[in-house]
Amino acid sequence: MADSEYPLDELDRRIIHALQRDARHTSASEIAETLDVSARTVRNRIAKLEEGGVIRGYDVDVDYEAAGYQLHTLIVCTAPIHEREEIAKRALDVEGVVAIREVMTGADNVHVEVVGADGNDLSRIGRDLNDIGLEVVDEDLIRNEYTRPFHLFDADATGDGGEE
Repeated sequence: MADSEYPLDELDRRIIHALQRDARHTSASEIAETLDVSARTVRNRIAKLEEGGVIRGYDVDVDYEAAGYQLHTLIVCTAPIHEREEIAKRALDVEGVVAIREVMTGADNVHVEVVGADGNDLSRIGRDLNDIGLEVVDEDLIRNEYTRPFHLFDADATGDGGEE
């Protein structure tokens, strides 16, 4: 997360929207053409957005089942609030953990996304999470996950570049 707020203008929002749609197959030149600016401007803006902590990375969307890992699971946990961030970061070291989400409200305040080949993997992951201080509350198998770009970054959808 960025240390402070990074002011976005319409061009920044539209660049982010294009990257959220398909960063792998969208070049700076293609973005520049649709926004009527130079490719250099787009590359510079992307670099500044990365340096400012707005763009934190480019993730690969993996179909774990197709890769031979049948158990893509969301494990809902509870951590003591004063230790939540530290424990959540340590959970990333557990083999099979692919993502952590800290939740700001409620007792179920850490969501751990894990991948395993079988029930033995899930049992081991649950024990390992417990050993670092997370109380496992619930486990849900993930069938599919759908994402989309944030609508306020799309000037075409909002008609005003997302500005209020």
